[in-house]
Amino acid sequence: MGGCVALIVAAGRGMRFGGDGPKQYQTLGGAPLLRRAMKAFVHHPGVSAVQAVIHPDDAMLYAEAIADLSWIKLLPAVHGGATRQQSVRNGLEALAGKPPDLVLIHDGARPMVSASLIGAVIEALREAEGALPCLPVVDTLKRLDGGKVGATVPRESLARAQTPQGFRYPAILAAHRKADGVDFTDDAAVLEAAGGTVLSVPGDETNIKVTTMEDLRRLEGALMETRTGTGFDVHKFGPGDGVWLCGLKIPHSQGLEGHSDADVALHAATDAILGAIGDGDIGAHFPPTDPQWRGVSSDRFLRHAYDLLRARGGALTHLDITIICERPKVGPHRAAMVARVAEIMSVETHRVSVKATTTEGLGFTGRREGIAAQAVATVKLSAYRALCPPSMLNSMPVMWRAASEARNTIGTATSAARAGIPAGMLRLRSFEKNSSSDTSTSACMPGDHVLPGWMEITRMPSLRPAAAADFVNPNMPPFDPP
Repeated sequence: MGGCVALIVAAGRGMRFGGDGPKQYQTLGGAPLLRRAMKAFVHHPGVSAVQAVIHPDDAMLYAEAIADLSWIKLLPAVHGGATRQQSVRNGLEALAGKPPDLVLIHDGARPMVSASLIGAVIEALREAEGALPCLPVVDTLKRLDGGKVGATVPRESLARAQTPQGFRYPAILAAHRKADGVDFTDDAAVLEAAGGTVLSVPGDETNIKVTTMEDLRRLEGALMETRTGTGFDVHKFGPGDGVWLCGLKIPHSQGLEGHSDADVALHAATDAILGAIGDGDIGAHFPPTDPQWRGVSSDRFLRHAYDLLRARGGALTHLDITIICERPKVGPHRAAMVARVAEIMSVETHRVSVKATTTEGLGFTGRREGIAAQAVATVKLSAYRALCPPSMLNSMPVMWRAASEARNTIGTATSAARAGIPAGMLRLRSFEKNSSSDTSTSACMPGDHVLPGWMEITRMPSLRPAAAADFVNPNMPPFDPP
């Protein structure tokens, strides 16, 4: 074989993690930790092949985790042993038939390994049999004696070890064979005990190993960035007995003219969220030339934009709406408007603000010719990826009626719990109704009759019912999953 093989160790049970299932299959930003770790090596030009070491009981979880990764570089998974050291040994022995020149041994629960760190470890192997990423110890260290502080430990010569740990393959294989029956904490220690030389390279603070649920929460926070979007809309007065504002019909001597219900506040809010996620505007999603949107309630537009945000693993921090008009008076209805907007998006009311102002008799609003509204949406969104590109969400309407029709031809559903998808999201091989809600939820994964790409989709109640044929689209372009 030659070249450099990455050996990803993922056979542990993660007893300290405390979550539902092995930690390496928990999701971070919608993708399993193991998938993120493996993808870094699959895409690295200095790595010729990637081999995972997994627990025998995790074959299905592993297959789902690596869906759509490049099969050119992936070697068949190897079953691990009772300890991490034994699992690494099993992986090394599996490579012996076609031995590589170099091997990188990495924890499957370190999902944020960077290409630069991988490259630095490979480069260090030009000079030594082993290479170890290290971070400085910045906290003062104390030795404890029966719960009492015994002494301060000098930290100048100490470091925190990370993975990937790199080795010349013949040296680490021989060292592991020699260490049979002796337990070591990492692979660098195995080589050290055999007399090998291990060089240190600068580690990466973001290359965190997920050991507890708190570690996962910390990484989720690191993946998120804050974005802001703005929206503005205007509708003129026309005949009617009331205007729709923030999803409520407010009595008035006139109505507002528009293709839909002309809810100027919800239109501005919709554009604000779409702007924050970089997905066009309300006209692109609901063209005014399309007769199916004539007279429709604008809460569907806002919910659609919010669902797109959630489908990207994002969250709404705050939505601030300002209504600009002389009449009708907004103040008496403000609390009900806040409650209704929050209800549409299924968020807490403290995440929504509605206020009103006038233009002191100036301009078209001052002349009482219409109403304007502006909105500012602040969201948290993954800084690295979206769960599903906008083109797929727009061209793949998700409704359970079509799912029921298609179920027998597409396959068996994989439960959201087993897939480890965040609450409110599903990842399925076929289509399934979300029985926990009166709105329907569906999604799909690759299969004989499904898309060549991988996707996750949240509740999309705003989209039209679709025929089963809409889901089986061989022309859908593939994309690079997380």
